[in-house]
Amino acid sequence: MFDSLTGKLQKVFRDLRGLGRISDSNIAEALREVRVALLDADVNFKVARDFVERVREKAIGQEVIQSIQPGQQVIKIIHDELVELLGAGNVQLNLGGTPSAILMIGLHGSGKTTTCGKLARILKKEGRAPMMVAADVYRPAAVDQLVTLGRKIDVPVVAKPGENDVLVIARDAIDFARANQRQVVIFDTAGRLHIDEPLVQELVRLRDAVKPTEILLVLDAATGQEAVNVATHFDKALGITGAVLTKLDGDARGGAALSFKAVVGKPIKLAGVGERLEDLEPFDPERMAQRILGMGDVVALVERAAETIDAQKALEMEERLRKGQFTLEDFLAQLRQMRKLGPLEELVGLLPGGAEIAKHADLSKGEKDFRRMEGIICAMTPQERRNPQILNARRRMRIAAGSGVKVSDVNALLHRFNQMQQMMKKMGKLQKMIAKFGGAPPPGMFPR
Repeated sequence: MFDSLTGKLQKVFRDLRGLGRISDSNIAEALREVRVALLDADVNFKVARDFVERVREKAIGQEVIQSIQPGQQVIKIIHDELVELLGAGNVQLNLGGTPSAILMIGLHGSGKTTTCGKLARILKKEGRAPMMVAADVYRPAAVDQLVTLGRKIDVPVVAKPGENDVLVIARDAIDFARANQRQVVIFDTAGRLHIDEPLVQELVRLRDAVKPTEILLVLDAATGQEAVNVATHFDKALGITGAVLTKLDGDARGGAALSFKAVVGKPIKLAGVGERLEDLEPFDPERMAQRILGMGDVVALVERAAETIDAQKALEMEERLRKGQFTLEDFLAQLRQMRKLGPLEELVGLLPGGAEIAKHADLSKGEKDFRRMEGIICAMTPQERRNPQILNARRRMRIAAGSGVKVSDVNALLHRFNQMQQMMKKMGKLQKMIAKFGGAPPPGMFPR
């Protein structure tokens, strides 16, 4: 996400780091490039201008001039101002009603229906009892899509095919929620290809009927500052409480994220960072600023790992590794765990400097390698996975044909696996030796 903006800001930062002192001329040149980068990212013109002016005022202050590393200080100022621009603080959802009602509104194609499912999944995981309501009576597929999502995450969906009055659907949904102790009711409302008065008035009537604690505008991040124009219109008519930015994993240039709070005055509360149901997260301005500036987001990586990896299975795997009992079945399990974390490009992007790595490395090749290895192991029998030493030439030819690869690919995988096994055995022996000598290395192991 924001690859172009990140790359341009990284260039500015490289120039700033080399500055021995800050002067009006060199800071003006750097901030001119920052302003151009923001405008290229489709950030609102006034927002970009005010941002640069605030950075300039702080950067030419006495504190910066006397700094040991002036360039680094300016980078910090840009970081802090970027956090402020994005919203300065992680704003929680207001779920105080009994039940709480959340209206998900927006235009066609912004990802409203999928976001409803993602949000319901998060609320359920937090221990709440959510439900969803198919209140889009114009797009036939919307009802079916929401029902399918509800089945996937085991969350009830109120849908009334054939009923065109959203107020009737809304009243039935609230009655269902009270009767079944559902704490949060998420309404998937109708969208249009553009804002029109009938759509707005229908949403106003729905808002007045259910009195929602949250009116969340779902915006496609790739639409740039046009998304902010849409938000301004909806806010004026409905009084939105915040936004959900979707498709941040795509070609988002940053205009919507960086302009929204400054122009609309409402916070971005959630961010969609992928197509999977797991790919919705609270919008954290600090962490988003770090991603935009190429500093990565290690916290997000750790959170994703904690959610995906089974701690008990990880401990069992560690024990098997120590004992030298690592099999191809274990290897397959490890590959699948890694793939659950998300695409390789996405994971690398969360590391400091990851955007630069992704630019110069063919990470799609790594993703293909993972899939190829998984296919090869899946083409083996359970016996072959547990005892790879029985894999003779004939078996290897069968596995290659079954997984659509060459025999050389099968041989390469087995060679890599054998190397890994040898390394694990050596580590296990070393650990036993160290334990034998009370946690200290054996005498003579490290000669003077």
